[in-house]
Amino acid sequence: MNQMQITQPDDWHVHLRDGDMLNHVAPYTAKQFARAIVMPNLQPPVTTVKQAVEYVDRIVNAVGDSQFEPLMTLYLTDDTSAEEIILAEKSCFVKAVKLYPAGATTNSSAGVTDIRKCDDALAAMQEAGLPLLVHGEVTDPDIDVFDREKAFIDQVLMPLMNRFPRLKIVFEHITTADAVDFVLNTGLTIGATITPQHLLLNRNAMFKGGMRPHNYCLPVLKREQHRQALLHAATSGNRKFFLGTDSAPHSKDKKENSCGCAGIFSAHAAIEMYATAFEEQNALDKLEAFASFNGPDFYGLSRNTETITLERTPWQIPDSYPLAGGDTLIPMMSGETINWKLIK
Repeated sequence: MNQMQITQPDDWHVHLRDGDMLNHVAPYTAKQFARAIVMPNLQPPVTTVKQAVEYVDRIVNAVGDSQFEPLMTLYLTDDTSAEEIILAEKSCFVKAVKLYPAGATTNSSAGVTDIRKCDDALAAMQEAGLPLLVHGEVTDPDIDVFDREKAFIDQVLMPLMNRFPRLKIVFEHITTADAVDFVLNTGLTIGATITPQHLLLNRNAMFKGGMRPHNYCLPVLKREQHRQALLHAATSGNRKFFLGTDSAPHSKDKKENSCGCAGIFSAHAAIEMYATAFEEQNALDKLEAFASFNGPDFYGLSRNTETITLERTPWQIPDSYPLAGGDTLIPMMSGETINWKLIK
């Protein structure tokens, strides 16, 4: 196969940031994806429908004439009210609410300190059919960073499901065999996104020849056995798994310092990297469902009608992309050759 055409995909988890960074990175997502679930962890976070409206306008301005549709999320806090959830559901453009455990990742300091403080909001979400998107890690410093996803399943996610059995939940950017097994063994209210970095890289990628800060993300890359479990899940054809890049841009200086930011920028070549992972598994025939069908089906949205074409054309990913003020952005797989290219 030297060329393949698939229904235009959507990105069900992306960070577009704000300000100058938004203007630089949003066009990459808009070029590949028809829609995207946009993360709300700005500074300050997007906690209200009014703030989400304002953010939509900034995103639309950033992508220009593109037909790209941003799907918005609200940032869940200890104080999120049921009334705000009802407003979100009525807005039609807010499609989910995001749970960041306080301190779990970039710009999560305003996140949830105790999930039970959110029960009124969660009950309203369950009634409205508004999904909860979870960053699935506990933040207890006594729990090893590589074990925090498993601990989140046991300590937070399973009790949450028992309290709200009809609540739709997306377990985002899953990284372990434990998460795969959990999703497979729960009902249809649970789905999961998988990133290109967790399909293509294991934790050795952070230490090859020295520290590799541009391969550092949260949840952190895991052992090879977990990568293999994710590959199997993504390429299995199971409808509960779908595309979510978690593309998370940071300038080079914020990655390469004594306390480098977590996040991998993949929007420049996301669908090409997914194609690479699926081809390695001899599963290119499963890519369209994972990238284009399973996500909208879970969210109860229509599938896209336009198509994209990928061609087997080796090309080298740039070492960096320019940002405002002379800063640069180092992309995933910078300087490496990839064999699939989006041509239209």
